[in-house]
Amino acid sequence: MLTHKGEFYGAISTNQHTNFALQGAYAFTDKLAAAGTFSSLHRRKGNNTEDIDFAELSLGHFTRLPDKRVLEVYLGAGGGHTSRIERNDEQLTTRTLDGSLRKYFAQVNYARKKQKTLHLLGHDFPLTYGAALRLSYMELNNFRINGQLAPGESNVFFEPITFTRTKLVGPVQLQLISGQILGFKRNEYLKAANSVFQVGLVINLWEGAEGF
Repeated sequence: MLTHKGEFYGAISTNQHTNFALQGAYAFTDKLAAAGTFSSLHRRKGNNTEDIDFAELSLGHFTRLPDKRVLEVYLGAGGGHTSRIERNDEQLTTRTLDGSLRKYFAQVNYARKKQKTLHLLGHDFPLTYGAALRLSYMELNNFRINGQLAPGESNVFFEPITFTRTKLVGPVQLQLISGQILGFKRNEYLKAANSVFQVGLVINLWEGAEGF
């Protein structure tokens, strides 16, 4: 969450699988900002493996409200590639699927810094919490099954997500993200994931006198 002109932050997030996400944002003015992300997802479900690499870029407007609250609104787009390999019990490949992804989205973020802090092991850890609501339109294009061109799909997703940050030391914060991804279409291939859970470190590379 950005609060003033010239503020910049970077974040690296990961989870219990071999997934990671890089995030960055910069405030051009006291109201206008840009944000970008790159995520790499590699997961295994039974005998199947799936790989997704995706990048996003957005522009937004942020407003600093009283009582250490921030409201942000972003519009953006993204693209990437997805592939899936299906295997039988003998680990022989039975089907391959791959295609390109395109996304357009609108997102609203709200955050507030809690007045009280978490007291643990004789130390105080300031808390920040908030929520993000995202509505996305996504397309699966250049879709191929076993190398043969197949019809693409599209879907609309709604993503309600909550997050909590606690300051560890200096500019380093621990961030927990959880939420759901809901799809409006019953597609065979392009459909929503079950849930979102990430644990990561947020590093404020520059922070004004008041901070957030």
